Amino acid sequence: MLSQFFILSPRGDTIVFKDYRGDVPKGMTEVFFREMKAWKDSKGTHPPPALDGGNGVHFLYIRRNGLYFVSATKFNVAPACVLELLSRIAGLCKDYCGLLNEESIRLNFVLVYELLDEVMDFGYPQSTSTELLKSYIYNQPCEVVLDRESSLMSTRKTLPSSAANKPIALSLDATQSRKNEIFIDLLERLTVLVATNGNVLRSHLDGCIMMRSFLNGTPEIRLGLNEDLKIGREERRAAYGSVVLDDCNFHEDTQLDQFERERIISMTAPVGEFTMMNYRISGEFQSAIPFQAYTTVEEGEIAKYFSTSLFNYATLVCVCVFFFFFLSGRLECQ
Repeated sequence: MLSQFFILSPRGDTIVFKDYRGDVPKGMTEVFFREMKAWKDSKGTHPPPALDGGNGVHFLYIRRNGLYFVSATKFNVAPACVLELLSRIAGLCKDYCGLLNEESIRLNFVLVYELLDEVMDFGYPQSTSTELLKSYIYNQPCEVVLDRESSLMSTRKTLPSSAANKPIALSLDATQSRKNEIFIDLLERLTVLVATNGNVLRSHLDGCIMMRSFLNGTPEIRLGLNEDLKIGREERRAAYGSVVLDDCNFHEDTQLDQFERERIISMTAPVGEFTMMNYRISGEFQSAIPFQAYTTVEEGEIAKYFSTSLFNYATLVCVCVFFFFFLSGRLECQ
C-alpha cells in the first residue's frame, strides 16, 4: 500500500501531490528531490528506483519524459509491483491527457487528480484499465496543440509522428466525431560494446511493438509478421537469411492460434496505448550497426583526456519485424 504519490518536474517542482493515508510527514517531495540530487552529484548517474527517505519512509520512482512519478510508503511493499503501478499511472496520464509532459499535466491537473482517486483507494490499487476508467472520469482533457506541426498538416499527405499524441475520447459526441485510427510504433534499443579498434565485441537489440488505439468499441485487429520469422537462439544457424529472435513475449489479450503457422497475431485492441509484443536479438547482426566509434586520447599538462566520437552513416537499424501496414515509427539507440 502507498502513503503518498506525487509527480515532480525536472526542476523539482511539485506538479501533482496526493496523500492517501496521512501516515507520512509532509515535505517528502523536497526530501526525495534532495536525496536524488545528492546521489546524482556524487555518483554522476540517476539513483536506483528505490531510495531511503529516512524515518522509515521509502521512495519508489520512475522517470517518464523528464517527469518523476514517485510513491512514498512506510510499509514493506513489493518494489516490482509498485514500479508497475507507477508505469500504469504514467500510461493513464498519457492516454487521458494526450501528451506526457509538464505542460500537459499542468493543464489537466484536475483530470489527473480524478484519475488518482479512481486508481487507488486509501493507498490500495483498484483499477488501471483505460477502458474501465472511462465510465468514472467526467472531466474533459485540454489538448496541447503544437502550432508548428499543425501548420504542416494541410501540406502533408501523411500524418506526422505526433498525430497519436491526443487524448482518448471520453464523451459520446467526441467518440462519434473522431475517426477510427490506430497507430503502430516499432521501438528498438541497440546496445553495442565497441573495442578501441572499432570492432564490435558484444551487441544486443531490445525491441517492442507499441500500439495506440482510437477505435470505437473493441474490434479485433490482426497483425502479420514475417513468414520466415524464427524464434529461439538454436534457430540462428539453421535459418540463414531469415529474421531470428532470441525470445519474445506478447500482450495478455493476444490470440496466438495462427502465429505458429502463419505468423499472424490477433487480439481485441484495448483503448489507449499498449505493448503488443516485446522481442530481443543478441549476437552478430546480419547488417552492420548504423554508426562507427573512434576513440582519441589527448595528454595535457595535468591529465589525459579520453573522448569518443560517433559517426552515423545510416538512418535506420535493420528492422527485424515487418508489418502488413506501418503508420509511424521511432528508433532509440544506446
